[in-house]
Amino acid sequence: MLPRPVPALTPALALTLASAPAPALAEEDGNVWLGQFVTIKADEKVFVRLEAQERFTNDSERLGQLLLRSLVAYRFARDAHVGAGYAYVLTDPVGPVRLNEHRFYQELGLRLLKTEGGTTLDSRTRLEQRTFEGRGGTDWRLREWLQLRVPVSKNNRLVFYTEPFFNLSEGPVQRGGRLALWRNFAGVAIPLARNVEVVPGYLNQHVFREGEDRSDHTANLNIFVTF
Repeated sequence: MLPRPVPALTPALALTLASAPAPALAEEDGNVWLGQFVTIKADEKVFVRLEAQERFTNDSERLGQLLLRSLVAYRFARDAHVGAGYAYVLTDPVGPVRLNEHRFYQELGLRLLKTEGGTTLDSRTRLEQRTFEGRGGTDWRLREWLQLRVPVSKNNRLVFYTEPFFNLSEGPVQRGGRLALWRNFAGVAIPLARNVEVVPGYLNQHVFREGEDRSDHTANLNIFVTF
């Protein structure tokens, strides 16, 4: 159980993380990311999640990345689940060779906090094994996601999340033993119908590189459907 002072401080901390400026010396790009997420409840303990994400890069002029991901998960407690899944990722940057990635992953999801007023704090720890067509070896990566949702009206909630990515190995694409990416998001959750929610907002993705870093300023629009 979290200490009592934490809930009062958490919104300010999450807002700081979500709006923190990227370092001054960084290549910048304007993106548009779209995401569609469907969760299917197989029974009280098992659910399946399917998602597609289209990421338009280079000042949002072209489809630079397409991600298709699936997950099968088991709820071992009311607010906790474990699961495993697979993702296909096509990355098509300007200049460098395009990559076809096959990604296997395992995740642990926990609800850390829920107040009487409806504020929630959730975490997700995801371990990924990344393989690439035409390249040998496997890259291992750890992602730690923390999301805060704060009610601002009867139906709408402010949404903030932060997610650092840590490379655990050095392989065909990534450099090992380092912080590789950091994503921070601020937006609002808007219900469209029962079990349908849209979440527009701003996402900053900072990419840490050997030379000049890159900062992606992203208009992010996700839609979530539950069956």
